[in-house]
Amino acid sequence: MIKQLALIVIVIICFSAATSYSVESVRVAVLPFEIEAGEELLYLTSEISKVISAHLKQDGAIMIEPDVKPGAIDYSPGDDFDLIDEIRKAGIKYGADFVVWGSFTGSDQKFSLSAKMMDLYGETPLSSFSAGGEGIENLPVTVEKLAGDISLKLFKKEKVAQVLVKGNERIETDAVKRVIATKPGDIYLTKSLTKDLRTIYAMGYFEDIRIESEESADGKIIIFNLKEKPTVKKITITGNLVFKDEKIKENLSLKIGSILNIFQIRSDIARVEVLYKEKHYYNVKITYKIHPLKQNQAELELIVDEGKKVLIRKITFQGNDIYKAKQLKKIIKTKKKGFFSFLTGSGNIDENQLEQDVARLQSFYHNNGYIQARVGEPLVTFEEDGIYIIFKINEGLRFKVGKVDMDGDLILPKEKLIAVLKITQETYYNRSVIRDDILALTDIYNDAGYAYAEISPRISKNMDELIVNITFIVEKGQLVYFERINITGNNKTRDKVIRRELPVVERGLYSGNRLKRGIRNLKRLEYFEEVKVNTEKGSDNDLMILDINVSEKPTGSFTFGGGFSTVENVFATGSITQRNFLGKGQRLSMEAQFGSRTTAFILNFTEPWLFDIPLSAGIDLYNWEKNYDTYDTDTQGGGFTISYPIFDFTRASFGYSFSLVDIQDLEYDASDSLWDLQGKNTTSSVSIGIKYDSRDSTFNPQEGAENGVKIQYAGLGGNIGFTKVSLETGWYIPGFWKVIYFLHGKSGFVWRNTGGDLPDYERFYLGGINSLRGFDWEDLSPKTTNSFGQESEIGGTKFVQFNFELRFPLFGNAGIIGLLFFDTGDLYDNGEPIRLGSLRKSAGFGFRWNSPMGPIRIEYGKVIHPKEGESSGGFEFSMGSAF
Repeated sequence: MIKQLALIVIVIICFSAATSYSVESVRVAVLPFEIEAGEELLYLTSEISKVISAHLKQDGAIMIEPDVKPGAIDYSPGDDFDLIDEIRKAGIKYGADFVVWGSFTGSDQKFSLSAKMMDLYGETPLSSFSAGGEGIENLPVTVEKLAGDISLKLFKKEKVAQVLVKGNERIETDAVKRVIATKPGDIYLTKSLTKDLRTIYAMGYFEDIRIESEESADGKIIIFNLKEKPTVKKITITGNLVFKDEKIKENLSLKIGSILNIFQIRSDIARVEVLYKEKHYYNVKITYKIHPLKQNQAELELIVDEGKKVLIRKITFQGNDIYKAKQLKKIIKTKKKGFFSFLTGSGNIDENQLEQDVARLQSFYHNNGYIQARVGEPLVTFEEDGIYIIFKINEGLRFKVGKVDMDGDLILPKEKLIAVLKITQETYYNRSVIRDDILALTDIYNDAGYAYAEISPRISKNMDELIVNITFIVEKGQLVYFERINITGNNKTRDKVIRRELPVVERGLYSGNRLKRGIRNLKRLEYFEEVKVNTEKGSDNDLMILDINVSEKPTGSFTFGGGFSTVENVFATGSITQRNFLGKGQRLSMEAQFGSRTTAFILNFTEPWLFDIPLSAGIDLYNWEKNYDTYDTDTQGGGFTISYPIFDFTRASFGYSFSLVDIQDLEYDASDSLWDLQGKNTTSSVSIGIKYDSRDSTFNPQEGAENGVKIQYAGLGGNIGFTKVSLETGWYIPGFWKVIYFLHGKSGFVWRNTGGDLPDYERFYLGGINSLRGFDWEDLSPKTTNSFGQESEIGGTKFVQFNFELRFPLFGNAGIIGLLFFDTGDLYDNGEPIRLGSLRKSAGFGFRWNSPMGPIRIEYGKVIHPKEGESSGGFEFSMGSAF
């Protein structure tokens, strides 16, 4: 710990020395501004100067605070030489290199600012600046712009005067400029141009991009010289017998006239290979050749090696001593190739079917007394002559049914409840029978009003006698009454017509059977296309809300339309409208538009006090685009979240979200998993969480704690399937001299669900101002080598993070605090254990200011023991977010 603190001190001293050396010659004094306006605006004379001083200080200048009171220097027109001489003497007196002064003219409706800057020792002694605006509320923005102009002149920074695009013939200049981040008026930065080059290349239309710059009186002229990729004039396919050319071309996104994009070609090849594999040609191989033609055109040739059709040739079992293979083959749905396979479909392989077969085999053993039986993932081997599948089985020992008992909250004599159970009639342990017995007992308790009764079997194995004693544990909970019965969707049918068909009533005792009977009665009326029933907990544990939603045959309002436009091409629209039927003040409207370029969803529903209790409910839809280093995503989705206070400072939440992520514009160094998921990917997830937050402030808390846990499960449909667990704790402890100690820990785990994909953007990443300061996110991320031989960052499946901060006030009135910090943590991939003894570390210092524009953080992190190729640390800045 002593070595670490010593390192922090050395970093601070070295940084301070370096900073003072680099800006020692830039000392600036800002004089009070002259206010030529009403008396109510005289306070601006010092406020404008303060804002300019703060901006210049942030840019690196040493600010001199001259002891010049407002009005001490007369800026009014007169002898300019005397004024300049007076200001020069004042600047030299206070040790400044530059002096800034100026005036404010106007009113709270319209105003103008003018300023001058004198270089006391330079050849160009005077520079002029001006800015104006309307509305005094816009003055801060105008002052910031004026300060920015002064800073550019002071530090001799170059502006971008013009951005030109040359060499493009087919691709419009505006389309290129839309993706270029560098704009006229920006500061000339090489790293920004490098990013622009990568962005233009990611468009996929250009094979060569060169950036040049020219000098002009107004600044740099940036020129993007482009060489376009050839267009596809012809697509030929050779070697294909199973599918005709037209069928293969239907599955190609690349068309004649398209830009020849290598990534698109590879994506199309993968799509055609899937087409073949669906027909069981698993050994298909597709390559391509590009034949250059005149006028920057090319012919694309797809060369198909179809191979032979591959079917299941043999299914074997290993470890099955009790049951013969012939009997087990009857359990599974996967079958080997038969004589009539062209009619029956036998011999075809289906991964989902295989997974279900594993469950079927395991259930078969468990239902016949082999409670320790385990069936491993099937081993599938593709050979030239067919597919070979091996199921590995560990049968274990067979157990008989021993004593069957009941315990817990019994509402009937034990003998009567046990008489209902079917497991007592079984010789050997049978899991499916136990499952049915649980349902039968649950129905008994539900009919008695215990809607939330929980029944679980406690299994006790006797290894000596090979018997299983089973005890059904019952937690009946409370008697549940219907607090309210809500009926929705009935635009024409009166409530009383529906209610009289229900054998359950408000404030009546819950009964599952009577509820089922009532729904059956409603369907028999033939008034409704559909009847949906949902139950949820009411305002107390013994109350339940019953929601019955009916869809009437002639009711409701639904519209659908479509068309064609030059902007959207083909598009379709649809809307559903529901009136305020019962006059409760709730409004629900849904509208959707789908086009070739635009997909729009409009959904609005708000109920902050659902059922007049503090149950927060919300629904949202979103559509965002995000640019990563090696790929882009275009995401649409939506979801809802509800939360309810369960204790002081504690809320429990539940949410559902659905998103459609389009992965596009991949670069060569993108991971193989991203290439596999290129295109649209669907995520459907639910999440639950509990959060405790007793902090007295969000930006600079003085005391309190923030703890939470959240579990997200994705896989309720779609191809993305994962489970993510996040845990976080943070404690703010007051110390001496207004010092605050902050202890923070965070961890997360994510794993891929069976049958789903875990994309890189759902993994964990560390590094940066909100996790491990000083590290870049690439430094800690697990890496893999993709098919192009490029190293890719793929994120971790688990992580740990710890932060310790010592916060202390610097300028209490201004809300500026300083801090020293020590961060440690690391990321891990699948199969890697968490090693707390070898976590990565960084340390540093920072400043925070709760400015009028939002919370601002400036922090410097130094990596302790950086590895080869890693960054050693640096400054980071953020605005508008709390740590």
